[in-house]
Order: sequence, then C-alpha cells, then structure tokens
Amino acid sequence: MQIIEEISKNRTDQSANQSMLQKTCLDKLQIDPFPNNKSEFWRMTNKSKLGRFLDYQLSHDFYEPNIPFISESQNVIRLIIGENKKINIKEKEWEIKELDDQEILKLVQQKLNDSDSTQHWSILLNHILTNKKNICGLNISGKNLPHIEIISSAKNNFFNSKTLILNIEKNTNVEISQINLGDENCSLSNCSYLYLGEDSQVTHGIVSYGKYKSHIINSLNVFQTKNSEYNLGSLQFKFDFARLEININQIEGNAKTNIKGMQITQDNEQISTYANIAFNGPNGFLDQLNKSLAKDRSHSIFEGLIIVPQIAQKTDASQLSRNLLLSNYAKIDTKPQLEIIADDVKCMHGATISQLNENELFYMRSRGLTLEEASRLQLRSYYQEIISFLPISKERWDLLDLLLKDK
Repeated sequence: MQIIEEISKNRTDQSANQSMLQKTCLDKLQIDPFPNNKSEFWRMTNKSKLGRFLDYQLSHDFYEPNIPFISESQNVIRLIIGENKKINIKEKEWEIKELDDQEILKLVQQKLNDSDSTQHWSILLNHILTNKKNICGLNISGKNLPHIEIISSAKNNFFNSKTLILNIEKNTNVEISQINLGDENCSLSNCSYLYLGEDSQVTHGIVSYGKYKSHIINSLNVFQTKNSEYNLGSLQFKFDFARLEININQIEGNAKTNIKGMQITQDNEQISTYANIAFNGPNGFLDQLNKSLAKDRSHSIFEGLIIVPQIAQKTDASQLSRNLLLSNYAKIDTKPQLEIIADDVKCMHGATISQLNENELFYMRSRGLTLEEASRLQLRSYYQEIISFLPISKERWDLLDLLLKDK
C-alpha cells in the first residue's frame, strides 16, 4: 500500500523537512502503521476498503476542486485548504487571523501526547502525511462574523491530507461549514481541531460528498470550556468508504453540545460515524441524534460513547440512533453506549431500525402519487431534520436536492 510505504519512508527520513508534529506522530506509529482490527473502534471496518483508502499516491499539490454551487456571496468567506491564500482580516466587531507554527503546535501537542495508535490512528496518520501548506490554522474572535466556509478536497488517483485548527476566542459567535469533496478514485484524510473559549457559541456543519470509488477518514476534535455552546450538523454520502470520528471534550463542565448527523449508503458502500463525548466537569449537556439510511448491499455503522466520570455531576445527556433500512441485503450496525460513574445525572440512549412507513405510502398512493413520488416525500421528511440543522444555505449548497436526485 502506497501510504504505508510513505510512512516507512518518512520514518527513516531524519531531515529538517519533518515538522515537530510529523516527528511526534511517527514515533507513535513506528511499531505498527495499521490500526488494530481487534479493537472495538476498528472491528467492523471493511479491511479491503481500508486497504484501498491507503493505496493511492500521496500528493501535496493544490488543485482547484469542482465546486457544484455558487462561490460568491457578500457575507461568506470561502477558504480552500492548500490554496496559497493568506487570511488576516480585522473589522470593527470581529477578527480572523492566521495562527503561526508555534501557536498551532501548542494547541495540538497535548492531544497528540495523549493519542494512541488504536483510538487515534486517524489523527496520527493525518499529521504524518500533511505538509505545512495543507495545514490551516485560524484564530477567530468577535460578533456578527460572516459565515466561514472551509473546503478540503482530494484529486482523482491521489491521496490528499488536510489539517484544520480553529481557536475560537471567548464571547465569540460564529457559523462555520466544512465541505469535504472527493473526486473519483481518490482518498482524503482530514483532521480538525476546534477550541471553544468561554461563553462562545459555534454552529458547525460538516458535509462530506464523494464520487465513484472515493474514500475519506475525517477526525473531528472539539474542546469546550465553560459556558460554551457547540452545535454540530453532519452529512456523509456518495463515498465508497467514509469514516467520521467525533471526539468532544467538555473540559470544565457547564457546557452545551447539540449534534445531528446523517450518513446515507448505497451500492456496496460503507460509511460510519464514531462519537466519543467526554464530560469532565459538572452541569454538562448533550443532545445527539444520528441517522443512517442504507440501500442495496451497503453497510452503515454508528457507535457512540458518552463518558460521565464522578466529577461530572448534574450531567444531562441523550444519544439516539434512528435508522432506515431500505434493502434486505443492506446492513446497519448501531451501538449507542453510556459509561457513567457519577450518581446524580440524567442520561439516556436508544436505537431504532425501521423501513418506510407502509401506511403512509398507501395513503399517498391512494391520493394519486406513484410509489416513487410517495417514497421521495417520506425521504424528504427524513432528510430535512438533519439538513435544516446544518448552517448551510440552500442557495450555496442545495443538499436536499442532491439527496433526492440520487437514485
């Protein structure tokens, strides 16, 4: 596999070309560059698809992605990671400025020090493979900021690796959308860090949209300080292999997290979401809903874990998985979990797997709709709950139209 060969080559390269991030992560993966498939975190991963994810030539070159919707808007700042474009903007009420190398290292060093080669393999791989020009670090502060749109992309027949670090200062309110685009026959490694200061509010949308035989592993790491609010909406579709890893740490408690995500699989695709939410202080809040829709012979996976230690009294957390199975040959695995030590908490989890409602289909067909039209109406309702939670306007990215047109 070409990427494993690249890691081996980097391990023997002691030149000054390696960053401190790369050296730290190489040390972590030096024993075994593959994830442990006996681990619960990787047990259900399709090994052949993971192998294809790793079997493209690494490229650091920038290319202009094919973006399907409009790019110009007076109140949107669009960034494409890897593009040689500096951003340092200061207005009366807000400021966005680039982080320097030392600031980036300081923010992510502790996470890397605590990372192991099983649970955090995706993070370590990303930092080994990402060069300096494909790292985007921003410090964001203020009120009434324009919407920030950040695009990562992979090119046909190549493996691309991108890293995003966002430091959100205290009392900041911002909407951010991340768009991950996969070309045909390619792989994309994406790793993101968000640090939320006190009393900040972030509304964050992640859309991963692939093409034929595209692959992505996307790791999201969020750190919330007290009185911060983090709202995440996510959507994954059209990748042959896709994996979203969500790690959220309420490091002081007294924080609020809302998550709504959806993955849609068809043909022989495998798309998964793994969520780890840790409460490390009292009075934390979580409301999480994950949806999966599986067609044909595809496989959808959701694993969620809520961790509530003794210090996290008065935690209020909910994690639900609601799924639609549209084929006798498709497969959905779902496993929401609670790990609770604190005794004064309100926590719940649950999962359902169902099919389209036959009674509703019959009623709509009795009113003159075809079976396809009636099914589309039900799917529209199923999709809309998640899409409406994404901070992405229909004029820029008509996601509902994309999903409903997809056969």
